[in-house]
Amino acid sequence: MKFKICGMKIPENITRVSDLKPDYLGFIFWKKSPRFFNNQIPQINNKIKLTGVFVDQSIDEIKKHIQHYKLNAVQLHGNESPLICGKIKDLGIECIKSFSINEKFNFKKIKSYEDVCDHFLFDTKCKLPGGNGFKFDWKLIENYTSLKSFFLSGGIGVEEISEIQNITKSNLPIHAIDVNSKFEIYPGNKNLKLLKQFKLKLFK
Repeated sequence: MKFKICGMKIPENITRVSDLKPDYLGFIFWKKSPRFFNNQIPQINNKIKLTGVFVDQSIDEIKKHIQHYKLNAVQLHGNESPLICGKIKDLGIECIKSFSINEKFNFKKIKSYEDVCDHFLFDTKCKLPGGNGFKFDWKLIENYTSLKSFFLSGGIGVEEISEIQNITKSNLPIHAIDVNSKFEIYPGNKNLKLLKQFKLKLFK
């Protein structure tokens, strides 16, 4: 199981967080986010996958960010179609499609995305697409029958460690745990002590 830390913003903080050697670091390129990133990414371990997060943005804009920031993965966090996902995947970039989950969500709707994405990401249905600090009812993913691996996201903090450990014992194809707002001093500035504690307990 992999570890993704999303919503990175401050260069010095990025450098220190990268020392924890997460598998993915997420940078949000959606201007309405309080974690909107428009800085330079410092030199970090090249084994960490730099992941750009986009919300209903054009292919041309996404391409520019891929080239400028040398992104390894793209996370689509809006209402992007399977066609858009396919275009990202055709660029040779890891494509992660996010879905906002609540009790009304029908997992059948994601079937058309299976062939054009590398992974899915399940987050909590809220007003804003991500970074809200709320956890959805994880019992809902028991309805997930696809073999496509996914990132588990949405309001995850140290309090969820035992619950995550229980989920990982199931047959669900969890690819990664994605954390953000529950590990912040303020939006974009991550709490290194909490992140280290979380990683040591969950990713032994």
